[in-house]
Amino acid sequence: MLKGSVAQMSSSHTPNPESRLLIRQLGRQPYEPVWRAMQAFTDARGPETADELWMVEHDPVFTLGQAGRWEHVLVPGEIPVVPVDRGGQVTYHGPGQIVAYPLLDLRRLGIGVRELVHRIEQAIIDTLGNWNIVAARRDGAPGVYVADAKVAALGLRVRRGCTFHGLAFNVNMDLEPFHRINPCGYQGLAVTQVLDLGGPGSLAAVEAVLIGELARQFGLQAVPAATDPRTESGDAARAAQPA
Repeated sequence: MLKGSVAQMSSSHTPNPESRLLIRQLGRQPYEPVWRAMQAFTDARGPETADELWMVEHDPVFTLGQAGRWEHVLVPGEIPVVPVDRGGQVTYHGPGQIVAYPLLDLRRLGIGVRELVHRIEQAIIDTLGNWNIVAARRDGAPGVYVADAKVAALGLRVRRGCTFHGLAFNVNMDLEPFHRINPCGYQGLAVTQVLDLGGPGSLAAVEAVLIGELARQFGLQAVPAATDPRTESGDAARAAQPA
């Protein structure tokens, strides 16, 4: 069974879930059980299932997207490489990095994939702005950059109009594993992190701002899932419990 609150994921059966974004703090987790739980949650959710945002810090892992080419995985060494069903090429997850998985019903929000990417990027840009770090997006290269270095990567999947996978935001981590790959398929791409840019090294401090900015971008109210009195168990919860 997966550790943490992901094993207790729930589906809302209240009449009006549109305004809520249930926040699930999963702590540090291995990658694959969380990925499988996302898939199961997305497959089981219905029109009345509330949107969720899962916040997690992963054990070291390289993930290779559907369009990923193994030639971009240079010398992984002891770090496992997991081919996954998101968009994009290869990236690294590890301690000191915030990974956020927005599980959103795009049809209910009335937006498409391009707007989804734009809003996630803007939430990261605005989060960095909280510490006067000037960041920007790049045309044709999803993610967020400070000068020529990438500070956050995006990799998404949409199934039946609902999203899973998400963003990886470097805060205070060992960046060495990025030298073992061509990050996001770009040879020699520089990678940076919040601490090195003059921001805080605390994941909790950055995470709190990021959650607020993501909720604002999608017009939703962030609600801690464990304390939401309207949260009920349902099909999505049962389907999302890893075997």
